[in-house]
Amino acid sequence: MAKKNVTKQDEQLESVNQALSRSEQWIEANQKMLTIVVTAIVVVVFGVIAINQWVIKPNAIAASNENASAETYFQQAEQATMQGDTAKAAEFYKKALNGDDAECVGFLEVADNYSNQQAELASLYAGICYAELGQYEEAAEYLKKFSANDLTVAPAAAMRLGDVYVEMDDLENAAKAFEKAAEEDNEIIAPVAMMKAARVYLKLEDKAAAKRVLEALKKQYPGTQEASEADKYLPMCAE
Repeated sequence: MAKKNVTKQDEQLESVNQALSRSEQWIEANQKMLTIVVTAIVVVVFGVIAINQWVIKPNAIAASNENASAETYFQQAEQATMQGDTAKAAEFYKKALNGDDAECVGFLEVADNYSNQQAELASLYAGICYAELGQYEEAAEYLKKFSANDLTVAPAAAMRLGDVYVEMDDLENAAKAFEKAAEEDNEIIAPVAMMKAARVYLKLEDKAAAKRVLEALKKQYPGTQEASEADKYLPMCAE
């Protein structure tokens, strides 16, 4: 049987997907308004993503190498976060962003100086780093630069952006980001994003929008925990 051809780009995207899942869980545990316990995002095998979605341009190899150096610090930051060492995590997130005095230039250098998919990937990493550091305006700026067509990373990134907007108390944009995250038919991410959107709409006192989202959630994902929870919120949508 032939081995699946998994590219360096695929491995990097899988690493980001795992980071989004861990970051989502951390945000949920510490977020005052949105208290849903998020089911871990399923890690997909990115080797099945069409290569033409991530076209390699002339400077892609250099950008990939520079991203790889920053990814090492990012992974160390994630480990420190999981271990509860926030000071060490912050130190590593800053190095992932800005680089060091050795070979690592940092995600910001790649995001701001390249114009390929590696630059977008660096923007996503940078957005997560900024969010973990509590610098939400910068996090939103870089998360908005990322775009992808796969069914896991793109909606997860949109949901992460929604969380950042919540932290900024920008609830209207938070609701839009959560609804965008729910657009793809991803049975793990979409129901969580829809519940988040409904709660934000209730906070905004837009009962009609909250009702619309909750009813769609129950219809599209009837077997999920979020669909069951929708029944608790629908009475709040009564005019």
